[in-house]
Amino acid sequence: MKNYGGGPSTGIDQTAAGKITTGFTKEDLVITEEEKTILKKLAEKVRELATTPEMEEIKTLWKKHNMLEKTRPLIFCDPENGWNEIITEKQMECKNKIPRRWEMDLRKEIFWAEEMGDDKPVEPVFDVPHTVTPDDWGLKAEYKQTDKLGSYVWDPPIKDYKKDLKKLHSPVFEIDWEVTNWCLETAREIFRGILEVRLKGTWWWSLGITWPAVTFRGITNILYDFIDHPDELKELFSIISTGHLKKLDYLEENGLLSLNNDGTYVGSGGFGYTDKLPQPDFKGKVRTIDMWGFTESQETVNVSPDMYAEFVFPYEKPIMERFGLTCYGCCEPLHPRWHIVKNHHNLRRVSCSPWAELEKMADYLQDRYILSMKPNPADLSKPQINHDKIRREIRKALEITKGCVVEIIMKDNHTIGGRPENVVEWCKIAKDEATKIDYVSI
Repeated sequence: MKNYGGGPSTGIDQTAAGKITTGFTKEDLVITEEEKTILKKLAEKVRELATTPEMEEIKTLWKKHNMLEKTRPLIFCDPENGWNEIITEKQMECKNKIPRRWEMDLRKEIFWAEEMGDDKPVEPVFDVPHTVTPDDWGLKAEYKQTDKLGSYVWDPPIKDYKKDLKKLHSPVFEIDWEVTNWCLETAREIFRGILEVRLKGTWWWSLGITWPAVTFRGITNILYDFIDHPDELKELFSIISTGHLKKLDYLEENGLLSLNNDGTYVGSGGFGYTDKLPQPDFKGKVRTIDMWGFTESQETVNVSPDMYAEFVFPYEKPIMERFGLTCYGCCEPLHPRWHIVKNHHNLRRVSCSPWAELEKMADYLQDRYILSMKPNPADLSKPQINHDKIRREIRKALEITKGCVVEIIMKDNHTIGGRPENVVEWCKIAKDEATKIDYVSI
C-alpha cells in the first residue's frame, strides 16, 4: 500500500457516468513515445494478473451467481471518486489527457487485482469507448459547480409546461469518429500482443426516466407536479421514455451496441457474466435483447407506491422490455414499491440500498433474484474506519439474507478519508464474513 495515495487528486471523474462521454477533443490527440512505454508496461502487468487461475475462478463465480446458483456472497468495491485518493498525481506518470485517462484505468485494474481483495474480475482486455457528445434533448440545464468533482446547483429549463415542453425532443448526439478511431488505433498499436483492444460503446449508465425529468424541471417542481400538473408530468415522462427507446433503436440499427454478458459493470453493481445472453438466435449484431438493461428512480424516493405505479412504472416498463435480463434500483429503498417493481420484464438484479428494510427485501427476493446489497459508503469516509461496526453490520445483514443470492457492493464513495487502506480493510472484513456464512447448503 506504500505505493498508493499521498498526493493531490488527478481530478478525473471516476463515476460510472464519467465514462459515458470521454470529453476528448481533436486537440487531445497527443501521446508521446515515453507515454506509450509507460502504458505498455502497465498493460503487461494487467495481462499477467488477468491470466491467473484465480481470475478464471472469479469469473465462474459471477456466472453461477448471475444464474442464481448458490455460491458464497460476492464482494465488489468501486470507490468511484475515492479512486482519486488511491491513485493520485504522486503515482501518475503520463501528462497528456488521453494517456492519463488510460493510465488511470490500467492502474485501477492493477490495484483491484493486487490490493483490493474483492471479487472484481480483471480481464486481458482494453476497452475504447466512442467519443460522443452529451445527449441533446432540445433543452439544457445551466450548472453552477463548486469544483470539477464537487456539488452543484442548476437552473432547470422547463419553467412553464405549456411553453417549454414543446421544445423537448428525443436525444440527438454525435460520434466524433476521428477522435474515436485515433484512440482505437493508438490503443491497438500500444497494446498489440498484450491486451485485446475492443471498441465498446458505453451509451448509458441508467435508462431511468426521472433523473432527466428532474434535470429539465427541478426536483422540487417535480414533486409538486405530481399533484399540481399530473398530466404534464406524465407527458414529460412519456417524452423521455420515448427518447430512450428511439436512441436504443438507433444504436441497435447502426451496430453500435456491445454485449455486456462479460466483465462489464451492469446495473448499480455487479458484473454481467451469464450464459443467458446473448439470445440463442444471436448472429453477431448486438440487439438490446442480447444485453442487460437497467432503470431506477432514485428521485422519487418520497413518492407513494401508488403514485410511482401511476406516473413512473408505465414509462419505465417499455424500456425494460427491450432487454434480455434487467436490473432495477440504486439508492432508493425498494421495499415500499416492490409489489410494482417485481413486474418488470426479466428482472434479475435488485438493488438493496442502505435505506431499504433488509428483512422485507430478503423475504421478497429469496433465491429468485440477486439481492444487490449496498452498505453505507459513509463507513469508509473517515481517516480511521470502525472495523467492529463494519463487521457487525455485515454479519447481521448476511444472517438476515441467508437463503438469498447475495452480492455486497461498496460504491458511491466521494471520499475514503484520504486513506487507501480503508477500501482494502473493508474488503477483507466483507470477504471474511461472506466465507463464514454457509449459503451453499441452505
